[in-house]
Amino acid sequence: MALSGMRGLSVFISDIRNCQNKEQERLRVDKELGNVRTRFKNEKGLTPYEKKKYVWKMLYIYMLGYDVDFGHMEAVSLISAPKYPEKQVGYIVTSCLLNENHDFLRLAINTVRTDIIGRNETFQCLALTMVGNIGGREFAESLAPDVQKLLISSSCRPLVRKKAALCLLRLYRKNPDVVNVDGWADRMAQLLDERDLGVLTSSMSLLVALVSNDHDSYWSCLPKCVKILKHLARNQDIPQEYTYYGIPSPWLQVKTMRALQYFPTIEDPTTRRSLFEVLQRILMGTDVVKNVNKNNASHAVLFEALALVMHLDAEKEMMSQCVALLGKFIAVREPNIRYLGLENMTRMLMVTDVQDIIKRHQAQIITSLKDPDISIRRRALDLLYGMCDVSNAKDIVEELLQYLSTAEFAMREELSLKAAILAEKFAPDLSWYVDVILQLIDKAGDFVSDDIWFRVVQFVTNNEDLQSYAAIKAREYLDKPAIHETMVKVSAYLLGEFGHLLARRPGYSAKELFKIIHEKLPTVSTSTIPILLSTYAKILMHTQPPDQELQNQIWGIFNKYESCIDVEIQQRAVEYLALSKKGVALVDILAEMPKFPERQSALIKKAEDTEADTAEQSAIKLRAQQQSSVALVLTDQRPVNGTPSSNQLTLVKVPTTSSYPDSTDQELSQTNETLNKVDSSFPAPDLLGDLLGPLAIEGPPSFTAPASQNMTAEVDGFPKAVEAGAIVPVGEQANSVQPIGNISERFLALCMKDSGVLYEDPYIQIGIKAEWRAHLGRLVLFLGNKNTSPLVSVKATISPPSNLKMELSLVPETIPPRAQVQCPLEIINLHPSRDVAVLDFSYKFGNDLVNVQLRLPAVFNKFLQPISISAEEFFPQWRSLSGPPLKLQEVVRGVKPLLLLEMANLFNSLRLMVCPGLDPNPNNLVASTTFYSESTQAMLCLVRIETDPADRTQLRMTVASGDPTVTFELKEFIKEQLISIPVPQPPTPPSAAPPVGHPTVTTPPAFTDPGAMLAGLL
Repeated sequence: MALSGMRGLSVFISDIRNCQNKEQERLRVDKELGNVRTRFKNEKGLTPYEKKKYVWKMLYIYMLGYDVDFGHMEAVSLISAPKYPEKQVGYIVTSCLLNENHDFLRLAINTVRTDIIGRNETFQCLALTMVGNIGGREFAESLAPDVQKLLISSSCRPLVRKKAALCLLRLYRKNPDVVNVDGWADRMAQLLDERDLGVLTSSMSLLVALVSNDHDSYWSCLPKCVKILKHLARNQDIPQEYTYYGIPSPWLQVKTMRALQYFPTIEDPTTRRSLFEVLQRILMGTDVVKNVNKNNASHAVLFEALALVMHLDAEKEMMSQCVALLGKFIAVREPNIRYLGLENMTRMLMVTDVQDIIKRHQAQIITSLKDPDISIRRRALDLLYGMCDVSNAKDIVEELLQYLSTAEFAMREELSLKAAILAEKFAPDLSWYVDVILQLIDKAGDFVSDDIWFRVVQFVTNNEDLQSYAAIKAREYLDKPAIHETMVKVSAYLLGEFGHLLARRPGYSAKELFKIIHEKLPTVSTSTIPILLSTYAKILMHTQPPDQELQNQIWGIFNKYESCIDVEIQQRAVEYLALSKKGVALVDILAEMPKFPERQSALIKKAEDTEADTAEQSAIKLRAQQQSSVALVLTDQRPVNGTPSSNQLTLVKVPTTSSYPDSTDQELSQTNETLNKVDSSFPAPDLLGDLLGPLAIEGPPSFTAPASQNMTAEVDGFPKAVEAGAIVPVGEQANSVQPIGNISERFLALCMKDSGVLYEDPYIQIGIKAEWRAHLGRLVLFLGNKNTSPLVSVKATISPPSNLKMELSLVPETIPPRAQVQCPLEIINLHPSRDVAVLDFSYKFGNDLVNVQLRLPAVFNKFLQPISISAEEFFPQWRSLSGPPLKLQEVVRGVKPLLLLEMANLFNSLRLMVCPGLDPNPNNLVASTTFYSESTQAMLCLVRIETDPADRTQLRMTVASGDPTVTFELKEFIKEQLISIPVPQPPTPPSAAPPVGHPTVTTPPAFTDPGAMLAGLL
């Protein structure tokens, strides 16, 4: 746009850019709009030049984000201007301001049609561009025939015909029922003979749209498409301007092959042979080079060629060549190429007789399963899942089970599901299937749905030869010190049903089975207790005549749960107690489960139903209800003298005191229901997490570290807003036990990360491991006894602020020697606040009574989720939040002089994503995030930091969000974090020290104006 001749417009733009704030800009815009409105009222006195100038100003104001509710008629009227400058303005402004349903467009249809059918090529191009951009139904009805005539006209220049093809494409896509293309097959075939590659490329885009709706009418175009591909592949007479990095018109090649894929399989041998020759040339001529742009173009052509090869169901030799080429791609260093190679190899699995060829690359695919990029790992998992059959099922499932131990939570649920499906579909024998599923439950219990162990029970129940083997394996897993609750369920069920088959073997008597199962009762949630009660009843039923001691023990358990608050547990306890007193009749009442009717596996059926979904979607849809976490005690059973024992570590669970949402016990036959549940809770922490693992066995190397820090001084170093007493000793014992390390620094460090040590003294170490999702959190306290004597009178209570809802599991009163206790803490953020929860923790060791109050790092930024935002998204949001209380600004002084990169890293660690390039001033930062709470849901927050290069100890901060409380709390939180960083004070020479009683005067920083960031983009 040539604006140099319009001085008024240039002055207006300059005024807008010089505005100091948003209010000044609004006043200047309102003044200009009033001036334009006044001039338009006296339209007769306006020259075409003035009208053009004011319409340009309207468009500029509209681009700034202001509503322009007048002047549309003036813009439309410029379309009929006789001169190009005014007509250009009319077309551009009309395209921007009016949509396809605006009434004013009807007034311009005749003028637009006059330009289209006229002889002025420039006017034709302007009209075609506007019609293509707006694409309304009325335009299509009135102008489509004229656009079609332009496209096939031999007297029009290629520039006009190219625009006509794209305009017709837009009209056809928007209104296929209005644009009449009957009998266009011959005309499209003629267009494909066009020598100008620009017109040919545009026509091919139109052909793709046409054949996607009706391929039968365009069979005459198919040989022409093959001819075009052949011409491009041989690089015959291709103009230089259409050659991209040595590749002849890659866009036209891709479009042509896309069009060919809409036709059914080509039967004509001559055409098929010619097409395969072209595809062969593309496959042979594509390789990975160092130039990224050439790689992108050549791979776009190659992968479209691969799709066409699969569509044509090519000969096995060409398929082998395609797989070999993809095999090279999945082995290169460039991650994007590896991703595309794995994705296309997965697509090729749909082609018959290719699976054996793909198996040759199984080792490389398994290597990709360990790639640093999770997207590549997901594609490798999909490919392994698709290529698995009876011949390689064992190897692939073993790899998946091995990878399961190190995979992140985001993939464990999908891995578990696919491993279970593969084991069921391709099991060489049922004992191997049982082994795999039990390993799966053992390694990833939190991510194994109930349907998986339901299916195991069905197989075992229906196959008598498998029952003794399954009972033995279940008994072996119960011997482990640490097993998941799902393993307790399946083991208890199997031993209750089939344990009596092994009664003569040592270790499998009714008493021994009851003892080992009953040891797990305190560790399980309410959803598992009914299964254990059923197991006890089964054990009692199989012990006829009854063992009096065993019978009394089981009756005692039934009596205990007769008054349980859970209805399911209470009913089972009452009924089993009454039934067990019927003696021999109990055998008939509690007989073995009959065989289940044969039916399709719920897992396989669900997998088939979701085959078209992406890996991420299927993982979410098939995720089952997870079990609630409970406290765990990891103890070291070694003797005091240090002599090693055969079993040094045992794991004992402590029951929870809070009521968690548990899934109800279901009948084994109802396996389809669980798959429809989507778990909204967090995965439980790794039961054998190594946060305090070394401590529980050997003890940290810092046992003898001196504790000389003054606790009061440490607390004083905290920001006042979160100062709740880092540690407060109690009574006369206040100074008898000193903490190890700086508690304030530990708390601040945990505000930035999700795992670490919260508190440590010579007797105990308290660690934390946390996970956060939206407004929910799960925090696990690791209580580690560092000594060879127990810690007694252990108590822990939480004092949550009003904005947090917290539920802490029961903490045992005694922590055994050299043991580790894990206590989960569920957190819900109710509303925005910077208040901090306090843990009141006490214990007794010998004569020392220790009581400390520790702040928990469930702080404001834990409920932030960083989000990347573009300029197109940022500025409308920033402008819409015009001022207080939604947008707050403050000059912050006394911060540590950080470099801009260091400050960006600090913001990222606080879950505020720095968005580079949004602020034109290189000394400023712009960041975005989303705050989550029950009251606000997801609230977008925007932050701008303006630094002063001359004085890095002060800055200006602007925070904006759609909620006043969120804005204020986030501003104060960031301010506290910046100020809490200790600022090193350089030594001051005596002569330069200010006199006592005279404050030092600091000059405010010369900040750039807030409007500069907006104006810089205009």
